[in-house]
Amino acid sequence: MPRSSGREPRRNIITVAGLDLPVYSFNTVVVGTGCAGYNAADTLFSLGREDVAMVTEGVNMGTSRNTGSDKQTYYKLTLSGSEPDSVRSMAETLFSGGSMHGDIALVEAAMSARGFFKLVSLGVPFPHNGFGEYVGYKTDHDPRQRATSCGPLTSRLMTEHLQKSVEQKGIPVFDGFRVVAILTEGEPKRAVGLVALDTSSFDETTFGLTVFNCTNIVYAVGGPSGIYRSSVYPGSQTCATGIALEAGARGINLTESQYGIASTKFRWNLSGTYQQVIPTYISTDRDGGGAREFLGDYFETPGDMMNATFLKGYQWPFDPRKLHKGGSSIVDMAVFTETRVKGRRVFLDFRVNPAEGGDEKGLRIGLLNDVTREYLEKSHALLDTPLNRLLKMNPLAYRLYLDNGIDLKNERLEIDVCAQHNNGGLAGNLWWESNLKHFFPVGEVNGTFGVYRPGGSALNSTQTGSTRAAQFIAARYGEEPLDIGSLAKAAEPAMEKVIGLAKTFRENAGRAGASEPLALRERFQRRMDACGAMIRPAGTVRKAIGECRRDLESLASETGAGDARQMAAAFINRDILLTQLAYLSAIDEYIRKGGKSRGSYLICGEEGLAADADVCAAGGVPVELDEGAFSDRVCETALDAGTMQCSFEWKPVRPIPSNYDDWFENVYNAYVRGEIVK
Repeated sequence: MPRSSGREPRRNIITVAGLDLPVYSFNTVVVGTGCAGYNAADTLFSLGREDVAMVTEGVNMGTSRNTGSDKQTYYKLTLSGSEPDSVRSMAETLFSGGSMHGDIALVEAAMSARGFFKLVSLGVPFPHNGFGEYVGYKTDHDPRQRATSCGPLTSRLMTEHLQKSVEQKGIPVFDGFRVVAILTEGEPKRAVGLVALDTSSFDETTFGLTVFNCTNIVYAVGGPSGIYRSSVYPGSQTCATGIALEAGARGINLTESQYGIASTKFRWNLSGTYQQVIPTYISTDRDGGGAREFLGDYFETPGDMMNATFLKGYQWPFDPRKLHKGGSSIVDMAVFTETRVKGRRVFLDFRVNPAEGGDEKGLRIGLLNDVTREYLEKSHALLDTPLNRLLKMNPLAYRLYLDNGIDLKNERLEIDVCAQHNNGGLAGNLWWESNLKHFFPVGEVNGTFGVYRPGGSALNSTQTGSTRAAQFIAARYGEEPLDIGSLAKAAEPAMEKVIGLAKTFRENAGRAGASEPLALRERFQRRMDACGAMIRPAGTVRKAIGECRRDLESLASETGAGDARQMAAAFINRDILLTQLAYLSAIDEYIRKGGKSRGSYLICGEEGLAADADVCAAGGVPVELDEGAFSDRVCETALDAGTMQCSFEWKPVRPIPSNYDDWFENVYNAYVRGEIVK
């Protein structure tokens, strides 16, 4: 039963492989309780589709509730000032990032104000001035001041206010259910249900397996966080992309993820003010000894180092275009070299200025360029230490770490270059429906964006995509789910696979030679860090694909799971491997096609990258850039669940629509006739 308030769900029993399993039936099941999932459920209910439920591994576990930055950004249409803006102009900005469909960009732009003002009406405290204008600022890849924020916890506040609205509507939430399979039928395939592991009802007979029978699935499970070890995603969020690919949903732009500097003890993005105050970068040995400043080694002058650190604030994701002499991504490369190549640990120290660029009195202002100096001057932040500059410009950024057990006044902050966001993901159409019919990936799991995107556009996309999915379901997919007999027939193949795996995992518990799932996971994640993250050596990628297939084949025999926690972890490992296989295969496909460095990753030779401090300081990292060669195409990936082989289809990007009818009377009449949603 759902562990929250809500209406009594329809409950039956289904018998599969000799096991009697509970079945809950709804028109729509929303998987995930972040700001995309909650908005989907809330909007469906408001549109009159009240037969909806939510299923989540843990209400408090997702990225929306547990991540942010110095001032986490929401990107939307300009709503203040005299600077001109338009829906089409915003769409052009999104589209210009490359490998993004123009009609999707137009929807993201057109829906941005609607999503934003719904959040405002729910109480999310976005700031406005005395005239009611919602003021903004420029973010990365943004030519206008479209960005806004309500502080470091913007997405958490969004989630909490949307959750309150869902709870007020009495929508049932099944909390503690890990989804392990998607049920399909027919040709072309359509989604008809889910299999989940109820971690509160684990026993040796049914393992807590539960079936959800539904007409529609809104899949709001977040990005593929579990495939990486060095990650700023919350540890509580793992991965659920693999079972969607296994069920037949196609991936898009799986090559395109973002990486950036983040803290590791408490996982948090270190963009914005954390860099603009110009902290000191410290490297130590693995035991914390041998501390030394190192960032200056990678720049020709102290001024170059300080200005690049400042720029890292709003040029935050790693970008191979910024690996030129003095470029801000040299900072990422320096941290990567210290941690991954030299095996050292790296920290930020906010208590002291970089030795070559300042002293106890403050920064050497003469070393700063005009952009850096003027920004700090206008912020009244030309103070003596990075910490005091931080407290002046953004006291909430300091408070955030203090609230999580780290006092920047008394200790250094350990960091690394970490996976941060996936611009690709599962493919969807204009209404966010997958090629797998009745299946709607929304939020980060949907591959909305291409190579580059403005900061904060992902939060807008959570609201846009979930609203579009809800609109389509409400207008077109209101029928009842399958009868129990038909569901049993459709579910049998997938259920037999899941039950067989669960039995094997359980039988292996305690057996010599079998490993606990988390011990295996670290090995899987290190592989992705080594070849599928910021640095991608061509030969290592191809080798890793074979390793991934072998791990999938041996997973059942190698894994032991004696309780609910381990059983869920074992199925998560399987999803991680399925996801890695698809992502690595897409990366290999891109490299084989002649793809070069772009976005937030660097393609290098067979063995890896040799860019030491002397090379960086002398002239920047040598890199072959894509230069837009693939920007007019997207790559769709299909995973064959039988052979565990991937196939690819390169498609031209769809342009931003221009010759469509926007005459009011015609649109009004089409809307009244119900012809818009189709």
